[in-house]
Amino acid sequence: MTNTPGTLSVGTRRVGPGERPLVIAELGINHDGDLERMHRMIDDAADAGVECVKFQSHVVEDEMIPNDVVPGNAEESIYGMMQRCALSATEEREVFAHAHERGMLALSTPFSRAAADRLAGLDVPAFKIGSGECNNYPLVRHIASFGKPVLLSTGMNDVSTIRPSVELLRASGVPFALMHCTSMYPTPPEKVRLGGITELGEAFPDAVLGLSDHTTSIYACLGAVAVGAAVLERHFTSDLSWSGPDIPISSTPEEFARLIEGADLLGLARGGRKEILPEEQPTIDFAYACVVTTKPVGAGEEFTVDNLWVKRPGTGEVVAKHYDELLGRRASRDLPADVQVAWSDLTPA
Repeated sequence: MTNTPGTLSVGTRRVGPGERPLVIAELGINHDGDLERMHRMIDDAADAGVECVKFQSHVVEDEMIPNDVVPGNAEESIYGMMQRCALSATEEREVFAHAHERGMLALSTPFSRAAADRLAGLDVPAFKIGSGECNNYPLVRHIASFGKPVLLSTGMNDVSTIRPSVELLRASGVPFALMHCTSMYPTPPEKVRLGGITELGEAFPDAVLGLSDHTTSIYACLGAVAVGAAVLERHFTSDLSWSGPDIPISSTPEEFARLIEGADLLGLARGGRKEILPEEQPTIDFAYACVVTTKPVGAGEEFTVDNLWVKRPGTGEVVAKHYDELLGRRASRDLPADVQVAWSDLTPA
């Protein structure tokens, strides 16, 4: 499918201005190493009406060296967590197949060259790049070389560090989305900064805009649609009682269904101009006020506040906004009380 500036396609799904927002359910590592959980999440997401699920692709030995760094939202090292949660090549192929069987698009975030190569072998329709890799320019260049659309999260970065990655994507000729993101888990409302979406659009007018959300509700995602986001990504879980560092910032199937419904509604509601619509005419007919006589007015008599006022309905020729223009003018004919005044009822000025 051909892409135009400011749009991209994930498979046959067009994404960008004028299209329904694409809501991505980030399954990530919410399976916590239990593949039954992963398959349950895939089914639950499909049943909730999710169009696109996203996995994480970790080839640990190519991604990191052994370390004891503990993320702020976890109680174990990132190294141990990834060793437990990384999908094998066979498992990854199985979860992609399951998502496709349920009629959903499937993406993944590669965290290394080996993971990107594995996903390229699966012929993914697009790549997601996480915020931690936004300024990892060698990896961005490698992923862009596959020629697939890229969704780039931008947490922990500003326009100056995002720009080199954008230039790499442009040089590769791949369409791209920039996902505003705050890398806090959870993100408090005052740190969401939806204005960042607007700033990204001003700095990179050829980008599709989106939000990768880490708050504890769907409200930030809904607000993002109103300011131009065409892609929404939020963590998904089948059960909030499961263990895992991302569970507290995840939404259940029921909440995801509401998110999709709300995003579609706001996608239709955003944009437009402040103008009078033809469809408002039936309301104008009863809601507007028109200039009317409150007493009989004889031909040649002056219109004053004592004989002229404004009343509904709005079916007359001279609406209330013109009232002051009539004061001091004279009637061209005899007018009874309680009639709408027409412009022809005035003598020439």
